[in-house]
Amino acid sequence: MVSNPVHGLPFLPGTSFKDSTKTAFHRSQTLGYRNGYAVVRRPTVGIGGERLQVNQLSQAELDELANKAPVLTYGQPKQAPPAEFIPAHVAFDKKVLKFDAYFQEDVPMSAEEHYRIRQVNIYYYLEDDSMSVMEPVVENSGILQGKLIKRQRLTKNDRGDHYHWKDLNRGINITIYGKTFRIVDCDRFTQVFLESQGIELNPPEKMALDPYTELRKQPLRKYVTPSDFDQLKQFLTFDKQVLRFYAIWDDTDSMFGECRTYIIHYYLMDDTVEIREVHERNDGRDPFPLLMNRQRMPKILVENAKNFPQCVLEISDQEVLEWYTAKDFIVGKSLTILGRTFFIYDCDPFTRQYYKEKFGLSDLPRIDVSKKEPPPVKPELPPYNGYGLIEDSAQNCFVLIPKAPKKDVIKMLVNDNKVLRYLAALESPIPEDKDRRFVFSYFLASDMISIFEPPVRNSGIIGGKYLGRTKVVKPSSTADNPVYYGPTDFFIGAVIEVFGHRFVILDTDDYVLKYMESNAAQYSPEALLSIQNRVQRQEAPAPGLENKQTKEDPGVQELEALIDTIQKQLKDHPCKDNIREAFQTYDKEASGYVDKEMFFKVCDSLNLPIDDSLIKEVSRSCSSGLIAERHSQGS
Repeated sequence: MVSNPVHGLPFLPGTSFKDSTKTAFHRSQTLGYRNGYAVVRRPTVGIGGERLQVNQLSQAELDELANKAPVLTYGQPKQAPPAEFIPAHVAFDKKVLKFDAYFQEDVPMSAEEHYRIRQVNIYYYLEDDSMSVMEPVVENSGILQGKLIKRQRLTKNDRGDHYHWKDLNRGINITIYGKTFRIVDCDRFTQVFLESQGIELNPPEKMALDPYTELRKQPLRKYVTPSDFDQLKQFLTFDKQVLRFYAIWDDTDSMFGECRTYIIHYYLMDDTVEIREVHERNDGRDPFPLLMNRQRMPKILVENAKNFPQCVLEISDQEVLEWYTAKDFIVGKSLTILGRTFFIYDCDPFTRQYYKEKFGLSDLPRIDVSKKEPPPVKPELPPYNGYGLIEDSAQNCFVLIPKAPKKDVIKMLVNDNKVLRYLAALESPIPEDKDRRFVFSYFLASDMISIFEPPVRNSGIIGGKYLGRTKVVKPSSTADNPVYYGPTDFFIGAVIEVFGHRFVILDTDDYVLKYMESNAAQYSPEALLSIQNRVQRQEAPAPGLENKQTKEDPGVQELEALIDTIQKQLKDHPCKDNIREAFQTYDKEASGYVDKEMFFKVCDSLNLPIDDSLIKEVSRSCSSGLIAERHSQGS
């Protein structure tokens, strides 16, 4: 029955009517499947595809309407669906009932107790109706405590029935494996659960106490006058309390001594001392952890005990006037134990707190005992004795088995077979030594020098090897820091002193000239000038040879004639005095020669009245392309 809002009739009983034009009466699909699972969708349209004009209900409200039974009007048409089943292991997971109980145990062979009361906890697990009995562990009880009965279902009679939570209550006895347990109380959760299930709980009872334990709690009856110091009280009060100190034993003053670290333990319960060694990895010592076993240490002995042999002396209170106590162990102080002096530099936090509460020492800082390594001692070499090289002699001071000093391999490979040779003369007051000549060979690969004297017939001196290959020390150097002759010290005119003999360098070979030319930056200006003068002497011809060549060579005679003609033309020229200065200005190297272009340039600048034909003839006559500067003669 659906009302038509077009007619405007109210939706009242008796006034509604069917829509004759409506042909679709199907319901929309609200159940579908996705990936094999049923998915419920909320309907969006009504019967026949009509749009719902009201707010859509949630799935829970729809389920409630679907399950609601109209019992008021028509009565209950069918049986209501049962509630959803929940298994016990889900509903009662981790829900345990706890009961406090005790049982009595006979003690047949004891004069002080006839029975004892042992308190236990009974746990009932609701998920599987199992039970377990646990006894709390009491320290130093001497009884195996803990789990008395492991978790299981416990039978309550001979028929095999098991205990149920309905059978448990306060103030009752239960028998498990022949032992009767008296349940006296339970926890809050157990009480609420049992009352919710309709069980009326008995009033709680007091836990029975063990008579022997209560007797031990009473003060002991003493038949002697108590002393001020009670060892039993000290044992019970300071049990498991140990003072820990970190100390060092410095034995570096003795032969093969060293500084070693130790840990000193002081047991407050009986005033005993223990010293433990601190081993490091690969320290080379035997793994003995204890330097001194735990014992009482005497501080001051009586007079008779001092003279008695210590190896057989039995230490007791009669031989000791004073023992070591906790007040003797202070951070920053030294104490002697068994002939060793230990310096305490630190302690643990418990020890600091104990000294603060007991002695009022609140400040016990850690003392830094680390020693800085001394600077390495520079080995001092003995004075040089003059035999061999000082590098070879120094190897005897470095190692037990001397080795040859290391060589510069790169230098040896680069300068292999490179030798500089010089001709030298010996400076000597002896007349026979003035004509002696020596050949110096300098080996660039090893910086060594060898001297060879060429033999001269009928000279009366045996020539040959004058000095073997060795390094020569300069006379200005010291024995501790020797300075050897190098290639830069050898040049023409240099004086070389070899073991007290003075030599003067007279000449070099062509390889030395090439070497000095390629390494000119290493040589001094004096050395370069000496080589330059030597080259000029080689290039300049001898005077006798020049005159002979002039007479024999017609070209030279022709050149001289041309020069004389030019000089005659310049004889009366006003600038003849400036010709020398002009050529010297352009000859910067003072070689005495200028090139042809420079010669024409100087002539043009001075306006010399010389025929071009004469100048060209002179230029043609010079085979080298250079014209000698003869301004000295022209002047």
